[in-house]
Amino acid sequence: MLYLLLYPLKDVFGPFRLFGYITFRSAYAVVAAIVITLALGRPFIRFLRERSIAQRIRDEVPATHRGKEGTPSMGGLMLLLAILGSAVLFADVTNPNIIILILATVWFGLLGFWDDYIKIFHKKPRGLSIKTKLAFQAIFGLGLGLYLLYFGPAGIATKTNLIFIKNYVVDFGLLYPLFIMLVVAGASNGVNLTDGLDGLATGLIGISALAYAFLAYATGNAVFSEYLNIMFISNAGEITVFCAAILGASLGFLWYNSHPAQVFMGDTGSLSLGAIIGTAAILIKQEILLLLVGGMFVIECISVILQIIYFRRTGGRRLFRMAPLHHHFELKGWAEPKIVVRFWIIGIIFLMIALSTLKVR
Repeated sequence: MLYLLLYPLKDVFGPFRLFGYITFRSAYAVVAAIVITLALGRPFIRFLRERSIAQRIRDEVPATHRGKEGTPSMGGLMLLLAILGSAVLFADVTNPNIIILILATVWFGLLGFWDDYIKIFHKKPRGLSIKTKLAFQAIFGLGLGLYLLYFGPAGIATKTNLIFIKNYVVDFGLLYPLFIMLVVAGASNGVNLTDGLDGLATGLIGISALAYAFLAYATGNAVFSEYLNIMFISNAGEITVFCAAILGASLGFLWYNSHPAQVFMGDTGSLSLGAIIGTAAILIKQEILLLLVGGMFVIECISVILQIIYFRRTGGRRLFRMAPLHHHFELKGWAEPKIVVRFWIIGIIFLMIALSTLKVR
């Protein structure tokens, strides 16, 4: 919005030229998102508490979580408002990629809100059925895949960058929409499974957003993309601003979500944030790299899958004390903040490995 309003006036007032730089607008998108989240925090948490919009703890989680019963939930609304507010202020809202990211934010925000509403007001701890969630994730993924198949960047619409190998891309052809469905659903559910400790998913999302802000900037820059041997997409640089807004909102939300959490993001936040990061990865053709950037989310998902397979194959024995993996370490006696910070550290290591693959190519 500010870009559209102020940048055209650059010849009238010179400093408005700064709004032509993606780096400048990205920096202030971070700041704006932090400020919006902090400003909304106290009144929003008070609003949730007064209306008993609070977390309900399932019986199967570790006993240490009993004390979290009654903590305000659905704080993801605050996160999403900060992301959208900051992005609308500093991004070019006429850019097709920004429009897609806004649609992803709204679509998955509504899905998560519906899930949280059922959990809290209908008192059904598991919320929406897995089939319903997957159906809504698949609809968006299929729609995005079909749009990119027919209206994506010419010549590379169905292609994606392959990690580690120089000057080689994978072309999914007509199967591309199915691939996109898997990416969106996987990213969304990965964050959702990880959101089980105070600040854990929030911090890891911030790390992922930072990675994709850099990748989006490189993808939209002809010189950087050529140097790094990644596909150049002319209008992809604007995604940097949106990723910066996610980073800022995550940092602001951590102010209230760090241990002991004053508010939880709920599925309103976790289902949507994963999908937004996944959508950003799709738009810049770095879907496969998401396996490394979101390495901790992948590990958490794998721990659940392995637990289920092992449980069924062994007639009821458990591979981990509890899944997802963060609960396993809780039951081993690790303090919650220690698990969170160590998982963040591993997330940063994955981030560095992911970015290093660009040069390895």
